[in-house]
Formats: sequence, C-alpha cells, structure tokens
Amino acid sequence: MLRPHLSRIATLAAVMLVTATLAGCGINNIPTFEQTAKAKWSEVLSQYKRRADLVPNLVETVKGFAAQEQQVLTSVVEARAKATQAQVQLPADAVNNPEAMKRFQDAQNQLSGALGRLLAVVERYPDIKSGQNFLALQSQLEGTENRIAIARRDYIEAVRVYNTELTTFPGRIWRAVMYASAQPMATFDITAQEQETPRVDFGTKK
Repeated sequence: MLRPHLSRIATLAAVMLVTATLAGCGINNIPTFEQTAKAKWSEVLSQYKRRADLVPNLVETVKGFAAQEQQVLTSVVEARAKATQAQVQLPADAVNNPEAMKRFQDAQNQLSGALGRLLAVVERYPDIKSGQNFLALQSQLEGTENRIAIARRDYIEAVRVYNTELTTFPGRIWRAVMYASAQPMATFDITAQEQETPRVDFGTKK
C-alpha cells in the first residue's frame, strides 16, 4: 500500500499527465484562437478610428485652398460621420454577426471612396499639395491606410484559424463537449489582392 505522501505524488503526476495529454489534443485551441481573433479585431477598430480622427484636419486643410470643392468636402464629412456612427453603434456581438459586420464595412468603404475622391481633387491644386500641413496629414493617412490593411488581413487570418477549429477534428469535438457557446466569427469580404502586403501611395513616392 502506498504511503500518503507517495499517493499524493502519484495523483499529482496523473493529473499533470492528463492535463498535458488534453493540451496536446487541442482542448485550449478554441478559447485561444477566439481571444487572438478578438485582439486582432480590436486593432482593426483602433486603426479605423485613427483614420477618422485625421479626416477633420484634412478637410480643413483642403478647404483653406479649395473651398469651391464643397461637394467633395461635404461627401467626406458625411462619410466620416457615418463611419464613426457605425463604429460607435457596433453591437457587442459584432464579430459573430455578419450583418453588423457588413454594415460596418460598408460605412468604412464609403469613407475610403470619399477620401479617394478628395485626394484626386487635390491633384488639381499645387498649393495644397505643397503645403506642409497637407503633406504631414497625407503621410499620416498613407500610414494609417497601410495599418488598416494589415490589421484587416491579420484579423481575417485569425478568424479563418478560429472558424476552421470549430468545424474540424478534434476542435468540433471540444466545441460539443466544452465550448457549446462558441460561434463562428464574421469576417471582411475583401479580395485576395487586398490581403497581400499593402502598399498605399497617394502620389508622394516617385
């Protein structure tokens, strides 16, 4: 008969062996992959907010030289307001809600289009293009657009890994046994080309 302290050691060893075996079988994969995807989503939101914060100063800088471009300027302001509202109103379950994700993406795409039209208009105004304020804002916007593209790409990949784990063996078994509340995450509808390493250039690089 084992002595008490030897019995405790044997029990501890058995528990450690079972824990290691389960870990090796992927018991922690679902919550780990879920948290990774949520962290990537937070980065996406952070970068979109950063872009929205740049827009007012960009609009004011252009307005100072090209107030006659009121229609373009107004479209940017309105698109920025919609994108900001869409982000503020995102439901808590947005990552599991394809409809909410699409509304958010559509609003951000509208702002992207409006900014593209604004920067195209700027090409007609050398005084704007050469202004230090505009150049600084343009550089910040380029960097932010790149970070948005990278953040979206990373989020899409994290969601792919998580969703795959939910539907393949042994993940689907662990989901049924341990993580019944785990739901697939929504992702962005973007082309394969957009998922490549991005390079945003608004004409400052020759």
